[in-house]
Amino acid sequence: MHHHIPSEVPVRYLPRDRNMNMAAGALFVVGLLSFVLRLTQDAHSAWISYITNWMFFSSIAMGSVMFAVATWIVKAKWNWSVRRVSQAAAAFLPLAFVLMLPMLFLGDSYFPWIEMMATDPVVQKKAAYLNMPFLITRNVVGLAVLFGLGCYFVYLAVRPDMGLTEGAAADDEARRSWREKLTQGWMGQKAEEVASYRRMTTMGPAMVLVYAFVMTIVAYDWAMSLEPHWFSTMFGPWYFMGAFWGGVTATGLWSIYLRRKDKDIANMIGLQQRHDIGKLTFAFTVFWGYLFFSQYIVIWYGKLPWEQAWIIRRSGETWGGYSTLTIVMCFLAPFIGLIGRKPKMKPPIYGFFATVIMVGLWLERYGMVAPSIHHEGDPIFTIWQPLIGLMFLGLYLGAVRWFLSTFPVVQVWQPMVDPESLEAELPVAAGVAGD
Repeated sequence: MHHHIPSEVPVRYLPRDRNMNMAAGALFVVGLLSFVLRLTQDAHSAWISYITNWMFFSSIAMGSVMFAVATWIVKAKWNWSVRRVSQAAAAFLPLAFVLMLPMLFLGDSYFPWIEMMATDPVVQKKAAYLNMPFLITRNVVGLAVLFGLGCYFVYLAVRPDMGLTEGAAADDEARRSWREKLTQGWMGQKAEEVASYRRMTTMGPAMVLVYAFVMTIVAYDWAMSLEPHWFSTMFGPWYFMGAFWGGVTATGLWSIYLRRKDKDIANMIGLQQRHDIGKLTFAFTVFWGYLFFSQYIVIWYGKLPWEQAWIIRRSGETWGGYSTLTIVMCFLAPFIGLIGRKPKMKPPIYGFFATVIMVGLWLERYGMVAPSIHHEGDPIFTIWQPLIGLMFLGLYLGAVRWFLSTFPVVQVWQPMVDPESLEAELPVAAGVAGD
């Protein structure tokens, strides 16, 4: 399919909105106060809500950046107008890293294997991995590297735009200040574009490997290790591919929002982009179901007690209804709702099912953690879970809005055509001409 990219991309920003900034700030304050209040009532429950919300929002942000990385690796052209929308989530990554640090000091109040280590021979055999010094080190170093690479990739994507935005109609003091910071050592427009293209193309595949490795560590440490006798090699892929799916879906939701803010943006994020994002959202709905079933079928077929514990806990009387709702929202509802062509292209329909997916993934993250350390007799879900989530939601919305109002919503410079691609076509063209 031909993907038309205009020779000159207009410079457009998300308009600054004081009311929206205040709303994001209010969400953060409500969430923070809810967390502090819940700590005084039930610290165990408060930290479960904090960690699961962190897992959701940090994975959505990183998944969005990896969506931009993946489409860059395969040299996709269709997403030229939404590439920057995916990259915008990088603004949340430094905040996510800071929000992760308090989690490292929970100790045996969160990790049951610390107390079990003294008496349980199965857990003792895992002591090389399950120990707090190593857990702290691998999370701090791993997430610093992953988030740092994500931010650097986006920096490389934004930097060439700075030479094309000077004097734009919507320029202001804040945008000029960031342009000065990002253009230190400027080499000239063409040289900057070539340098960014080559570095992004080189680091993209490495980022995929780091992403899979570090996100698997996160899934193992903060979810799977809570039942230290149980393990699944599919748990990491289930987690980081869910994050990638969330990144695709978040890009679609932000695109719908941005189209309402500017006519030029609406024209650039057109029917083709909406259709393609819808197709990817649907495809990864199926893939989520595949990963879930791949993990479940092996456990069901093997019928080994230590493999069944995790599933049995989530399918019993206490958590069975919650797990069923999660599967409906992550798979059944979006599969049925997005299976046709029209729902993928109609913003209200796509927006509804994309929101269902995001809520489903949010429930899934909670379901990965809470049943493993749930105290019998306690409610399985309370209003505190979404209230504490408002803290993360406010920071995420504020960070992404700041990015899109500071840097162009649509990437102004476009990647060069690979010389290798042209050279590969030349012999064919010459042969045809000679016939």
